Parts: sequence; structure tokens; C-alpha cells
Amino acid sequence: VQLVESGGGSVQAGGSLRLSCAIFSYTYGFQCMGWVRQAPGKGLEYVSRISDQGSTSYADSVKGRFTISQDNAKTTLYLQMNSLKPEDTATYYCQADFRTDCFVRPVAEMLYRGQGTHVTVSS
Repeated sequence: VQLVESGGGSVQAGGSLRLSCAIFSYTYGFQCMGWVRQAPGKGLEYVSRISDQGSTSYADSVKGRFTISQDNAKTTLYLQMNSLKPEDTATYYCQADFRTDCFVRPVAEMLYRGQGTHVTVSS
């Protein structure tokens, strides 16, 4: 299984970015996918998650600003990020898991993670 993120970059506060995560070498479908981020010097932080049935959840810090979605074939995961703030600066990672209880698992327990894409938000 390979997860490949893209779409990161530099943007000014208030701007928008759309992250993508392409899935390779897995044809069965994941029970859930999501995004986490890691700011310099900090641990992994939960951002958002989506289940196979389309249920979504968000961290309070991004609720109302970020939107998670998938394409119909479920081969690409997206994160639309609006109204970006400097505190959103981090490396963003895509995660995936096929276990039935993955939607409620801690970020550290998700089975697969990509290499990350960096987002810098300047004030």
C-alpha cells in the first residue's frame, strides 16, 4: 500500500489550499482515511477523518475551515483548507486503515501513512 500526498505549499493567512492523497497498490477499499499534521517540534495532531460510509469528523481547531472528501472511486482523498492560519503550518500526512473500528482509533494506531506534504501559512 502506498499513500502519496500532494498539494502543499506556501500561502498567506486567510488563503486556501487543497491537499490530495493518492492511493496505490490497494484495491479492496479502506474502512477509513484521514489527515494528521505535525508542526515543527510537536507531535502528530489529528485533523480529520472519513469513514467508508462517508461519516466525517474534524478537530475543533479546523472545524468549519477544512473539508475532507474522497473521489467516487475512493482512490484519492482530499482536504480542502480554507481561511488558513499561521498555526496551520505543518507537514500534513494522509492515513488509512482497513479495520472496522479504525474510525475511532488514535492517530498513532492507524496502519498506513504517507510521506507528507508541507504547508506553510505566513501572517
